[in-house]
Amino acid sequence: HEVSHVGPVSQVVDILQIPAFLCRQTDLVFACADTGRWVNVKKGQFMAPGDAKSITEKIQSRGSEKYLITERGVTFGYNNLVFDPRSPEIMHQSDIPVVFDGTHSTQMPGGGKQSGGDRTMAPVLMRAAAAVGIEGFFMEVHPDPANAWSDSSNQYWLDRTEELLKQLYDIDRLVKTEAAVTV
Repeated sequence: HEVSHVGPVSQVVDILQIPAFLCRQTDLVFACADTGRWVNVKKGQFMAPGDAKSITEKIQSRGSEKYLITERGVTFGYNNLVFDPRSPEIMHQSDIPVVFDGTHSTQMPGGGKQSGGDRTMAPVLMRAAAAVGIEGFFMEVHPDPANAWSDSSNQYWLDRTEELLKQLYDIDRLVKTEAAVTV
């Protein structure tokens, strides 16, 4: 995740991803935008949703409109992330396409050797995100999540993914085809 990595990686991937803790690193954001590839920036858990506009403006300043911002929740107290369903709408007001990270949003970051999490909350949070009209989903899946090498506590079961995606599709279709109720 350094500027020197961007060029070689951009030769073999379709989308470059910037981790949440590096989302404000201007040189990295510029380097990714300059490749002409899509850039997926994971919004830092420390950022307000309106602050994501500063990231997309950096990408746009390099002549690119190929970006996504991934919402994964905000820090709430110690060792807890919370998804605020207002966040995607706030980002949409700045014409930012939002992806929801359904598995990392269940993390319970800590100072130990490994973050905890609760994968059973992934479908709940993803259905809520679909209901507010996001553009896509990111999730880590594994045939045996408890034995995954990374993020084992929040990876979702591969054999349950298709059923969940069908639910999300149905919610998405409903939300995006019905007239919005406004105040």
